[in-house]
Amino acid sequence: MSIEQRILDEEYERTLNRLMQRSSLGGFTLDEVIQELRHLQIYEGQDWAGRGEIKNAEIAGQIYAYQIFIKRWKDAHLATAANG
Repeated sequence: MSIEQRILDEEYERTLNRLMQRSSLGGFTLDEVIQELRHLQIYEGQDWAGRGEIKNAEIAGQIYAYQIFIKRWKDAHLATAANG
């Protein structure tokens, strides 16, 4: 496994765990998480100075975690609403 892949995987897990913890606290809103994802995507696209493959892998891991978290959250809450 390359260093880039290891960094991506570690950052994905760390970010996903942090998002899951946040979602269990009061005051959590999915809109905030969606906004944070948008900012990460903008940041990812601002690589005009060449930040390097390690940092790019870190950002990619964060973005993947946000995308998966949002999908899982929506799926869980749509299923709850449909059954409730």
